[in-house]
Amino acid sequence: MSTSKINIITAKGRNDSDNYLELFLDDVPMMDVRAPIEFVKGTFPCSVNIPLLDDQQREQIGIQYKNAGEEEAIELGLKLATPDIRARRLEQWLDFCRRHEQGYLYCFRGGLRSRTTQTWLKEQGVDFPLIKGGYKAMRRFLIDELETSVDEVPLVIVSGLTGSGKTRVLKKIPHHVDLEGIANHRGSAFGRNASDTQPTSIDWENQVSIELLKHRHRFVGKPMFLEDEGRCIGKVNMSEYLHQKMQKAPRAILEVDIDLRIKLITDDYIESAWPQYQALYGDLAEIEFSRYILDNLARIQKRLGGDKYKQVRQCFEVALTQFYINQDASGFNEGIHTLLVCYYDPMYRYQLSTKAVEIIFQGPENDYLEWAKDRIANA
Repeated sequence: MSTSKINIITAKGRNDSDNYLELFLDDVPMMDVRAPIEFVKGTFPCSVNIPLLDDQQREQIGIQYKNAGEEEAIELGLKLATPDIRARRLEQWLDFCRRHEQGYLYCFRGGLRSRTTQTWLKEQGVDFPLIKGGYKAMRRFLIDELETSVDEVPLVIVSGLTGSGKTRVLKKIPHHVDLEGIANHRGSAFGRNASDTQPTSIDWENQVSIELLKHRHRFVGKPMFLEDEGRCIGKVNMSEYLHQKMQKAPRAILEVDIDLRIKLITDDYIESAWPQYQALYGDLAEIEFSRYILDNLARIQKRLGGDKYKQVRQCFEVALTQFYINQDASGFNEGIHTLLVCYYDPMYRYQLSTKAVEIIFQGPENDYLEWAKDRIANA
């Protein structure tokens, strides 16, 4: 690679860092040089994966390291790093360095792969710092800080019956973390999105920890509002420590009449979801959307009861046919009403009755938002 094509980047005064707090508070861009398989399992919101080794190369070198030691592993790495591979890696790294002059790089422990990347960059006139301890140390930091945050930040749980529009209200409150939004799932049997994509539990927890960390340092003593959630949000598993803290936190209950709840559910799960299926599946949209509705209904068949399940399924099948013809979603109303009255509402009331928690507010949306505003201001 010709150095004449490279804008020389220097980082005078920017040493390797282990100031994880600053990195996460300031959303510092980070270049992750681990293998793709490692990145997919867990990463951070401001990280970009530009690996030194691909998955196969990483496996080969790992075996060599285990069987013959570090020197032999390094020698194998140099053999695998052909001129073409090295040139491609450098081009990608240098582009990142140009675009993020205040960034850092890291590998799993801040060791061999980070130092190799640094060395190759220095040979091109680029002095780019690494993060000491790498991914492992930063992950440990966020796990510990999440526990500290939920111990120190006053949590308020936004609660209410299914379909109350809790997420919509939550987003209107200045200090909140949208746990479902980060999980890319609405947290119910019908909660998955059209592509059914979610982050790993590690990625979800890392982002939640960062959000709480920022709040703790920037708004000392101010409450943080979180939506009432179960331990699992779709495929995402919440840490037991966070879940237990949320179970014991005071609740503010949003009150919404059943007709509006049915409308909100129809808006969110039918009218807003349908265009996503059309965009993603094209001519197969009706098949996939019907599967989404009916398969998810089947998941709660046992708890709903056989007769009620058959009643709601028949309603939804007719409603889907009507909806595809004229885009009228009103046919779902009766089935949604049955689900709320016979399944979701009794379950919510039972779960609330088993929790020895303080209820600090109950009311409709406008009153709720005014109360939340005062709660934050007076904290």
